Amino acid sequence: MPLKPLGIVREIVESAGMWISYAYDDLVFLEHNAFLLQFTANDRELLVHTNMEAEPSEIKNAIAKLQKMAKNHGMIFTIGTWYTLTQAEGENIRIEFLQPCRPRE
Repeated sequence: MPLKPLGIVREIVESAGMWISYAYDDLVFLEHNAFLLQFTANDRELLVHTNMEAEPSEIKNAIAKLQKMAKNHGMIFTIGTWYTLTQAEGENIRIEFLQPCRPRE
């Protein structure tokens, strides 16, 4: 399995004024949990999944900023699906990916 360009993603996220809190397998969690990133089979593209509990007015501009910074680094951040986070056993969390994202306003 090829290495994912996490360093470039970190640069993109930080240039957008955000921070990565945790990376696991193909998922990249940002500090605020409004959305998370997921690597795809294309190492230049990531999906941006949006938390169902996120305030639409807050995330619209943040995602647009991430997409702009990604483009500046030769990458694409594509809108993914909605997701929910719930506490699982111990310190684990459960992520459930739902239907494709459509704007909620």
